[in-house]
Amino acid sequence: MDGGNEAPHGPITITEGEFAGWRYWSGDPFENASGPFYYREEADGSIRCAFRAEARHMNGGGFMHGGCIMTFADACLFSLATKELEGTHAVTLSLGGEFIGPAHEGDLVECTGEVLKAGKSMVFVRGLIFTGDNPMMSFSGVIKKVGRRL
Repeated sequence: MDGGNEAPHGPITITEGEFAGWRYWSGDPFENASGPFYYREEADGSIRCAFRAEARHMNGGGFMHGGCIMTFADACLFSLATKELEGTHAVTLSLGGEFIGPAHEGDLVECTGEVLKAGKSMVFVRGLIFTGDNPMMSFSGVIKKVGRRL
């Protein structure tokens, strides 16, 4: 909050720049500080997520920090399950992944994936994070739908 104006919570559509037409979720302070991480629905109905790697995302060796990749994977869980989570609140129940390759400053980091199963209270998702033709991480996770806290 700044000057009594509360930041909006929910999907925001970008109107200019590299990610014009993409959306990001504004309700998560940690995710916004780490990213922001963008997503859009493709022509075939699938979801694609992306962000541009910056110096602040790198580790001491000059490669993207594993924590950044995991944070992006967690954000992707929810983006990939956008339709299944509409109108609900949810939390990450589990997230696991295998690091496959690096990203460098300036790379476009992307993710595609799918919902494997969506039940009444849980959604099972898997995805692949990559830059160009190079895979960086495969992951899977479970999202738990929860009631809103007061």
